[in-house]
Amino acid sequence: MPRVTAKNKSSAFRGLPSIDEVLRSERVQEITVRVGDVRASELSRIAVAALRSEVAAGKSRTKEGLLVDAIDRVENLALADHMSGTQRVINATGVIIHTNLGRAPLSVVARQAVNEAFGYCTLEYDLATGSRGRRGRRAEDLIVQLTGAEDALIVNNCAAAAFFVLTAFAAGSEVIISRGEMVEIGGDFRVPDVLSQSGGKLREVGTTNRTRLADFEKAINRKTRVILRVHPSNYRIVGFTAMPSLSELSALATKNKIILYEDIGSGALIDLSKYGLKDEPVVSRSIADGADLVTFSGDKLLGGPQAGIIAGRRAVIEKLRKHPLYRALRVDKLAYAALEATLDSYARSATETEIPVVGMLAMTKEKLEKRASMFVKELRSRLGRSAKIKVEVVAGVSAIGGGAAPAVQPDTALIALSHTVLPVQSLEQKLRLGTPPVVARIIDGQVVIDLRTVAASEEGDLTAAIIQALT
Repeated sequence: MPRVTAKNKSSAFRGLPSIDEVLRSERVQEITVRVGDVRASELSRIAVAALRSEVAAGKSRTKEGLLVDAIDRVENLALADHMSGTQRVINATGVIIHTNLGRAPLSVVARQAVNEAFGYCTLEYDLATGSRGRRGRRAEDLIVQLTGAEDALIVNNCAAAAFFVLTAFAAGSEVIISRGEMVEIGGDFRVPDVLSQSGGKLREVGTTNRTRLADFEKAINRKTRVILRVHPSNYRIVGFTAMPSLSELSALATKNKIILYEDIGSGALIDLSKYGLKDEPVVSRSIADGADLVTFSGDKLLGGPQAGIIAGRRAVIEKLRKHPLYRALRVDKLAYAALEATLDSYARSATETEIPVVGMLAMTKEKLEKRASMFVKELRSRLGRSAKIKVEVVAGVSAIGGGAAPAVQPDTALIALSHTVLPVQSLEQKLRLGTPPVVARIIDGQVVIDLRTVAASEEGDLTAAIIQALT
C-alpha cells in the first residue's frame, strides 16, 4: 500500500466534489424535488464532510469516485430521513395492540370521522342554538352512557389523566396505595414518579402480595385525600395474594370523605372474557363498585385514538373540568372525532364488525387457519415452483400487547417463510424496508406472518411485498 504523504493528501482534498456539483447531479436533483432545496443542501454538506474526514484519515479515491460516493451518501441520508418518519406499515406480528406500531388501529368509521373533522367542524359550536358549545360533549356523553358514570372528561393520554387527577386532588396531601401496585407500566412510566410530580405524598400499605382493608384503614389520617388503586396491567402476582375489593375500598373512602380513584389502564368497555381476557377490569364494573374516578386509555382495548379518559362522579369531574391544567391536557378535534366514532360503534353493539381490536380478539384459530391456507395457496401460485423458497402454515400464538393480558396468547396459524440462499435476517429486513413496510417476526429460523393483525384489505399488498422480498 503506497505511503500517504502530505502532497497526496492535498491532491485528494482537491478531488473532493463541491456542494454545488453534488446538487447538480441528476440523482440529487430528484431527491431535491422530494425533500426541498434546504434539506438537499444540508445532506450534501454532510456527505462531503464525511468524505473529507476519510481523505484526512488517508483513504484515497479518484475524483469521479468521490463524486459518486457523495451522491450515494446523499441518497442514503434521504432514505434514512424518510424511514424515520411516520408511515403506514403492515403489522404481521400478531401483536394486536403494538405500542411501537401505534397501538390500536382505527376503525373505518373512525377514519371517516377524522376526515370529516380535517376542515372546520363543530368542535365548540352548537348547531341547534347557533352559539358556543362544549368541547367533546358527544364523546363524553357516550362514555357516560357506556360506563354508567355520572360524567366524563377526555385528556391526551392515560398518563396525563393520572397526573391530572392526582395534581387536582392530592397535591400537598397523602395518597394511599398498596405496595403491590407500585408498578412500572411501560416506557419508564412509574406510578411513584407520577405521584411525586403531582405534588402528592405517597403512603404505601400492605406487602407486595397481600394487602388488607385494615392496612388502608390504619393509614388514613387528616392529610389523606385519595385512595389509589392501579391495575397492574403488564404483570401478575399469583398464589398467596390478597387485596380488598373495590366496593370495600369505596365504603372506606365514603366513610372518611376521601376520593377512591382507580387507574385501570387498558380501558375495556365490554366484558372480553369470551375472548380469553378474564382478568381485564371493565370500566362499568368499577363505576358500579363505587369508584369516584376511573381513568383508562383510548388506544388500547377500547380500540380508538390516543386519549386518557376520566369517568366518575359529576361533582369530582366538574372540579377537573374547571381546573386550569385541563386546557393544557385536552385533546384536539381529530382525536375527539375518532373517539366519538369509536364509542358510537360500542353504543350500536357493532364492536366485532367495526372495531379492529375487538375483531382481532374474536378471530378463532380455525378462521385464521383457513385464511392462512388460502393466502399460501395464492402466494405459491404467484411465486411459481422454486426449490429455494419454502412457504408453509404452522401453529403458533398471537399476543394482546399494550400491557394488556400478558398471560393471554391466543392460538393462531402462522405463515412461515424461508429461503435456502437468503438468510432469515435478510428476508426480515427486506420485508421491513419494502413498500409498504411489513413488520414480521422470526421464530425457529423462519420469518413468520400472523394474519390476525393483517386486515383482509391488506392481503394484496402483503402478497406483493413477500414476492418482492423472496425473488
